[in-house]
Amino acid sequence: MVDTNNAEGRKRVLVLGCTGSIGTSTLDIARNEPSYAVCGLTANKNAEKLALLGAEFSCPTLLASAVARDCLKDAFASFIAETRPDIIVNGIAGSAGLVPSIAALEAGVDLALANKESVVMAGPLIFALAKKNNCRILPVDSEHSAIFTLLRQCGRENVDRLVITASGGPFRTWEKERIKNATLADALKHPTWSMGTKITVDSASLGNKGLEVIEACRLFSFSADDVQVVVHPQSIVHSLVRTRDGAIYAQMSEPDMKHPIISALSYPAVRENFMKPFDLTDFVCGETVRTLTFEKPRTDAFPLLSIAFGAARTDGFAPIAFNAANEVAAGAFIEGKIGFGRIPEIVGATLDAENWAGDVRDLKDVFESDLRAREIAAGFISGS
Repeated sequence: MVDTNNAEGRKRVLVLGCTGSIGTSTLDIARNEPSYAVCGLTANKNAEKLALLGAEFSCPTLLASAVARDCLKDAFASFIAETRPDIIVNGIAGSAGLVPSIAALEAGVDLALANKESVVMAGPLIFALAKKNNCRILPVDSEHSAIFTLLRQCGRENVDRLVITASGGPFRTWEKERIKNATLADALKHPTWSMGTKITVDSASLGNKGLEVIEACRLFSFSADDVQVVVHPQSIVHSLVRTRDGAIYAQMSEPDMKHPIISALSYPAVRENFMKPFDLTDFVCGETVRTLTFEKPRTDAFPLLSIAFGAARTDGFAPIAFNAANEVAAGAFIEGKIGFGRIPEIVGATLDAENWAGDVRDLKDVFESDLRAREIAAGFISGS
């Protein structure tokens, strides 16, 4: 059992989505780093695993699926008050992570954010909440964590382009027509990362990279025209920035989500930790010689990426519609209702169905446009 009752002098960490890949990595960090104390855990459905982890870390737990939807915000707010965290790691997947993000920021607690949908759906609103309550949003996606660090090192005023890397997923070398007919089993064979079903499907379609483009524009206040995606199959370079003199600076490490999580937990300090230091010579000169390669994304074969750039340029309600339609379409593919090639068709049709420009004034606007986009996307699926 991990003793977290004696947490004096240790940073108290509340882990949302503790049974998922981000939550699991965070708990592994807590087991190996004595400076962190897990003060609370939540999960959506896995009650048995949640109970085991709660016993291991001697902390309160919250099963979100046992809470009525209209009470979720209050339930998370009460749980945050009970557990008294110094930082909250939001590893919840999908749009379900937005309400917990809001609860964290309303409580004035620093948020280590792996839930990109919070920024895609309600970026300006949650940034305003963080400013109002004097707390920070620290990105945990490996790409955005890298950009966050690089901007600090290079100076935001000196950078004119963000370069986000993408592994390319399991279909990177497949022909366009073959991709359209890919099965769920094909889509889940990610060559680099071990993730949940939905995000792995999004990685295969490059829908996840599209969400990351929108997230980067909003997190770092860059226009879509100043954000670039490059395919980097080895997943060693997690992102890059180009400075005004034309030079490129990169952040590199092995593909392990514990690196960006540790960066968020320890911010603003940069501390030694239990992870093996990255050695480039080990990578390129080890038993198996490996090469770092970079390619342009094939937007003709992966149209979701171009659709996401369009949503980022439109801004307003368009990112909300992109995320909602993608969740509906990807979910339908996972359930066997549509083919893989229909995902970008449905997302594109949803964004073309209405004018999604305009100012998002409050969370009511967010949830109403999210619901509207889901209804439109579902209509295209039922009409297939």
